[in-house]
Amino acid sequence: MVDADLIPLVESLRQARVLCVGDVMLDHYIYGQVERVSPEAPIPVLRIDHEVKKLGGAGNVLANLQSLGAQGCAIAVIGDDAAGGEVATLMAALDGIEAQTLEEPARVTTVKTRYVAETQQMLRADRERIAPLGRDVRAQLLAKVHEALVACSVVALSDYAKGVLADGVAGEIIAAARAAGRVVIVDPKGSDYGRYRGATLIKPNRRELAEATQRPVETAADVAAAARSLIKAHGFRAVLVSLSRDGMLLVEEDGTSHALAGEAREVFDVSGAGDTVVASLAAALGASVALRDAAQLANVAAGIVVGKVGTAAVHADELVAALMDRDALMTRKRMPLSAALDRVARWRRNGLAIGFTNGCFDLLHPGHVSLLSEARAACDRLVVGLNSDASVTRLKGPGRPAQGAEARAQVLGSLASVDLVVVFDEDTPRNLIAALKPDVLVKGADYRLDQVVGADIVQSYGGKVLLAHIVPGHSTTATLARIAR
Repeated sequence: MVDADLIPLVESLRQARVLCVGDVMLDHYIYGQVERVSPEAPIPVLRIDHEVKKLGGAGNVLANLQSLGAQGCAIAVIGDDAAGGEVATLMAALDGIEAQTLEEPARVTTVKTRYVAETQQMLRADRERIAPLGRDVRAQLLAKVHEALVACSVVALSDYAKGVLADGVAGEIIAAARAAGRVVIVDPKGSDYGRYRGATLIKPNRRELAEATQRPVETAADVAAAARSLIKAHGFRAVLVSLSRDGMLLVEEDGTSHALAGEAREVFDVSGAGDTVVASLAAALGASVALRDAAQLANVAAGIVVGKVGTAAVHADELVAALMDRDALMTRKRMPLSAALDRVARWRRNGLAIGFTNGCFDLLHPGHVSLLSEARAACDRLVVGLNSDASVTRLKGPGRPAQGAEARAQVLGSLASVDLVVVFDEDTPRNLIAALKPDVLVKGADYRLDQVVGADIVQSYGGKVLLAHIVPGHSTTATLARIAR
């Protein structure tokens, strides 16, 4: 099956319901610029721009399940601390994910803090206390697993060796899932894979495979032989080995192996790539996709996510674009906000200035073309916020828009001056501007500065507001009136 044939399978991921259990943590990113060396020691000084907190570990598996459109149930153990509260809040905010958190007072919620200058990670600082679950919390966790297995067809175990799956917990979950006829996928840690005996599929990387088998893994033949030894020793149905730039190798219980070529276009960060693979596999198998096709979807998803900085998720539409055309992900212009934020972050990492303008653009006329050209000249990449059909109707009245959002976005995307189109449903683009944080906000000179929506937001962080020249004699409303006459 070629990649394009997998596209219908992406839509089927919405049918999946996955139970995710494992080590949930908080990923804290501190971004900034390095412009000098400290006078106190020969170390760089990071001037902090902004901070981001995301779900990490098993939490990132959940975030990827959501972005792929799958349904999920999560059972997590957190500490009685501020980080645990943040994890619980982030999990509760995931649409389509039923999150259940168990609080264990003696546990410290793992926090990984990464200091990043541009695209370069300078330092990672971890706060954690590794310990197995206490008796009471362990019993609660296993009871909730048994309840959740009724509605979930796939179980994903995300083991980061923080203790949640230690001391036989993983084995008990696998046994319960097998008894219920469920598929079990494991992202393993450590060298003793006996604790995962009976799992359907296990997903080590090359280094982890070498540690678990004590075998050479230099060549594809070596990797296949090592994977077969795991299958034979522990009763796995399959092993999917991540090989970094070399892609993946799927080895099944009948001994056959399938090489999946590397998909990465540009590698920025491999953090959380394994979580994306596990989520993609789980969603695909939960939607009754064949194992080889599920592995290929996961491989394509991994190639997308390593092109992003930090713990990230892959969106279903990104996966479809990559399957349609290996270059489509980099060239298509209309995107939902979640994917647009990833694209804008990529541009910023490359030192590009981001511009923003907005409008209904119902019938594109010379005035629009002039505005967009002037806006593009003021930045390196121009994002256009496009009012949705419902938004246009509220603003312009019945009978508008004359063209639907898809048609309007396609016409805008055909212009060389436009780099990205994001449709928004509100009456104003204020929320969109707050999310994108453009360096330059552009509006026509028929507005005063104090009338430009979002000007205060952009100016608050040092951005600029540009009032572009208006070409007289052009108006969508007037044009439509002439057509009607």
